[in-house]
Amino acid sequence: MSPSDSNLIILFDGACNLCNAWVDFILNRDPAGKFRFAALQSDAGRNLLARYSRSAEDLDTVFLIEGGACYDKSTAVLRITRQLGGVCLVMYAFIAVPRPIRDAVYTFIARRRYQWFGKRDTCRTPTAGESERFIVDSEGGRR
Repeated sequence: MSPSDSNLIILFDGACNLCNAWVDFILNRDPAGKFRFAALQSDAGRNLLARYSRSAEDLDTVFLIEGGACYDKSTAVLRITRQLGGVCLVMYAFIAVPRPIRDAVYTFIARRRYQWFGKRDTCRTPTAGESERFIVDSEGGRR
């Protein structure tokens, strides 16, 4: 499956413990496999960002590619919760908060995430059960 086969792709900081916990949260609530993932540090992540004229150096945000558009920060998180449905759908109500306020809170947390939650020495490696959900660079196999 190529990145274009999925219209819901999450790009995340693969070394960030908070970001990896977020990916685990999504994987546990998305048994249908609507979402696919790529680390921002991977070739696949950088290539996807380049398609949307986004900087591969911006590791302080999660990105969501949905329906041909690329969302970041709080908007990406809220759109993800909307897609997850169930109890997560309640979080989408925060979309009514003006984006500058939402993004200020997001940025406050993002700038402190390594200090609060830690950082891995290397990017996340998907387990055998997760590998179909991850878009990795050519060195890792799947695309």
